[in-house]
Order: sequence, then structure tokens, then C-alpha cells
Amino acid sequence: MNIQWYPGHMTKTRRMMQETISLVDIVIELVDARIPYSSKNPDLDTLAKNKHRIILLNKADLADERATGIWTDYFEQKGFRVIQMNALKGTGMNEVTEAARSLMKEKIEKLKARGRINVPIRSMIVGIPNVGKSTFINKYVGKAMTKTGDKPGVTRGKQWIKVKKDFELLDTPGILWPKFEDQEVGLKLAFTGAINDDILDAETLAISFIDHILVRNAESIKRRYQIAFDTPEEPHVVLRLIAEARGFKLRGAEPDLERTAKILIDEFRGGKLGRITLELPQDIDEMLVAKVEKQKVKAAEDRVRKQNYKNK
Repeated sequence: MNIQWYPGHMTKTRRMMQETISLVDIVIELVDARIPYSSKNPDLDTLAKNKHRIILLNKADLADERATGIWTDYFEQKGFRVIQMNALKGTGMNEVTEAARSLMKEKIEKLKARGRINVPIRSMIVGIPNVGKSTFINKYVGKAMTKTGDKPGVTRGKQWIKVKKDFELLDTPGILWPKFEDQEVGLKLAFTGAINDDILDAETLAISFIDHILVRNAESIKRRYQIAFDTPEEPHVVLRLIAEARGFKLRGAEPDLERTAKILIDEFRGGKLGRITLELPQDIDEMLVAKVEKQKVKAAEDRVRKQNYKNK
């Protein structure tokens, strides 16, 4: 299942971020705690390379608690300030302002020593579609400043939001990146709702999800749907078992796999399968090693082709 989704407004958003990032001191990025690596925009490491960085592991209530701790350590070792949060309930909100003030403390003290009385901290808030950015801002500010929704792409324009006398946020629309080099990343984004469901085939997506979850946490499927199967089972067989357990049928008693697929993905996104994290740092390390090896093989093949061309 090849997944790519990069609407035109995202190109405009990236351009806007490039033009305005010089105005901010800190870049705050919301990522999905269930897929911290896959939901972290790699473009930001270039765009915000000279800025303080805060990562908010949002939806931590839906992720495995131990895994979230591992990811917190992972990002902190790379120099990020990390906060675990649940934007819906407001968990972790107070830590954001404290973290920002801590990062800016030295600069603010220097400016005040030069006579600057009011030194506002300006932050850019970024995140992929449907990661909970608008929900976070509304809860953080204390009133509905931005639109929220359960579909990606609700926020379409930038806006400055004054949170406190000395703290301002620049909100930006949810943005992905032009190409997913690893389709596993695209799949995980689709599982969690960052990709528009309208461009996806529900049954194919659900089978890919089952294939992934059988390795991660097969018991979550067995528990939720009260079904039994050997762990190395074919994903499409498991989807049929879920349909039969729920009584989802078409005419002729055939299982309604499309309805089952949509229910399965919705229940995962809503946390009804339990607290599940779909990736760990060690998985990413293995993926990066595989990527390097793939690049080496391709480079060797290119050299052979060029040599063969010269020998003709």
C-alpha cells in the first residue's frame, strides 16, 4: 500500500514557516506518542536547526507508558526538551510555559541587563495533521481560539496567539513532508489518522494494521474482539474473525470486511484496543541501517550501469 498525501496548502505552509521562523525563539512540535518518530516532521530539523526545540508527546494516554518513557529519554539525549501530555485533558500544559522560560532564561536576563523591560517569548507551534495541535492551543489559552476537528487539515492559516503577557504562540496549519521515503512511516501516519481517510482503502489499511499489530501486541486484538487464533496468522483471516465476532455481515452471510476495517481503525485511534505504541527507537535504528544498506546497493548498481555504458 503506497501512501503519499501532500495537498497544495502544505507547500504554502512550508514556505510560510521558512519566512517566519526567524521571528521566533522556540519551535514547539506536537508528535503522536504512539508514533513519535513517524509523526515528527524531518523538515523541521533543517528549518529550525538554530532554534530551541520542545517536543510534546501528545496523546500519551493512548500510548504504552513504558514506551513513552523510552521515547522521552531518546529525544532528550538528542537535545530536545520533552513533555508528555494529553491535550484533551490538559495534562502537561503547565510544563510548556516553564520549559520555554527555562530555555530562554539566559537570553532574557541579558536583554534585561541592557534595559529591555518586557521581553516576550515567541514560539512557533507545529505538528502533523490531526495530532491535536488545535486542541492543545485551545486548552493552553483557555478558550476556543482555533478550530478543532477529527479530520486532518482543519487549520489553514497562520495566527499569532497571545497566551500570557510574556508568551506568544505562532500557530501554523498541520504539515507533512512531500515524500515518505519509508512506507512504514506513511502507514503509521494513516493508522493514527494523519492521512486523509478519503484517499485510503479501509480494508487494505486494516489488513496492514493487523499485520503490524500481530507483531507488536496480538493480545490487544484477541482481548478486544474475544477471538482466538495462532499469533502467526494471516491478517485477512484475523479481519474475517473480527467481522464474525461482531456479527458484521453482507447479504448471503458473507462478512462485511469494509465495515469491520473501519471499526477496527476507529477503535485503535480511540484507545479501545488498549495503550499501544507502534514503534520504538530500536525499530528506527534498524530502519535507518536498512536504508543505508539500500543506498549502498543502489550506488553500487549505478556504478556498474555507468561502467557498462562506458564499455559499450
